[in-house]
Amino acid sequence: MRLRQGHTCRRGWPNIIRIDHFYRLKLELNGVKPLVLNATDKIENAEMAAVVAGKPNLAVLTEIDLQALAERFRFQKIVFEVARDIYDQMQPRWHGNKQNLLAQVIRLVEKFISSPNLEINPPLFYPDEMKRRVMLTLNMGRIVQHIFGEIRQSNTETLEPVFDSNKPIRSTADMLPWFTGRPVVAANKSHINLSVAHSTWEAPAAYELDYNKSVAAWAKNDHLGFEIAYIFSGVFHKFHPDLLIRLTNTTNLIVEMKGENTPKDERKREYLDEWVRAVNEHGGFGKWQAAVCLKPEDLSMRVHEAANQ
Repeated sequence: MRLRQGHTCRRGWPNIIRIDHFYRLKLELNGVKPLVLNATDKIENAEMAAVVAGKPNLAVLTEIDLQALAERFRFQKIVFEVARDIYDQMQPRWHGNKQNLLAQVIRLVEKFISSPNLEINPPLFYPDEMKRRVMLTLNMGRIVQHIFGEIRQSNTETLEPVFDSNKPIRSTADMLPWFTGRPVVAANKSHINLSVAHSTWEAPAAYELDYNKSVAAWAKNDHLGFEIAYIFSGVFHKFHPDLLIRLTNTTNLIVEMKGENTPKDERKREYLDEWVRAVNEHGGFGKWQAAVCLKPEDLSMRVHEAANQ
């Protein structure tokens, strides 16, 4: 792949390394998404390894194993462990009193853990205090990220993008030439001369974008380095949206082409929407939107919707 010299279809974007949230703290439990903990899920809590070694899931632990875990983690300790981890993520961007923040987080965690929003399967694990405590202990990371995610969504007052100090703006002009043995298709409205067809949707997508009258320029996010950081199941990840499009109405459209809709995909989109909101609130990079296409024929509709807003 190579760049067209002097081409007018150059695409640029803010090179954001993270987005800082500035909070107020209020969380209504009736608006919080439920979290389901399943006893048959694989145990991943390293701290429990000595007790549950060789056991693939909680459902096969012996009574002795359960008692050992339950003794180590009383309910209040679980609450404080979860609240502390959430507090650690929030407090750098909290403008108020830090002690008040911790007290509020503890109350939120207590209310959530005791509410119907936290489901445990199979149901027989829920009324058994010992088994319930063990389930909470082994899933502390998931509980932390779930509650923190809800706080991020409903309690953020402002978003502040933090740019890479070495290269705050990136564009298609930064791409170095590279070679591939995969099939390629023409990309006439792209700064990059060809688009690699890694899957069956990419050739129709290139054709649609080249001939759609609402599209001024586009680029496939391949070797461009445009990435969105996100957290899923307590683990830091990065993903690369598929398409960067500039429309004739000057809107910048980010498109993710996906044939499924898993919880991990939904989390990616939450962080992509957050990225778009932060850039739009900043105001220095034009108008941005994000869209998802679950099948190739959705692309023309997503472009039409963005072009007419």
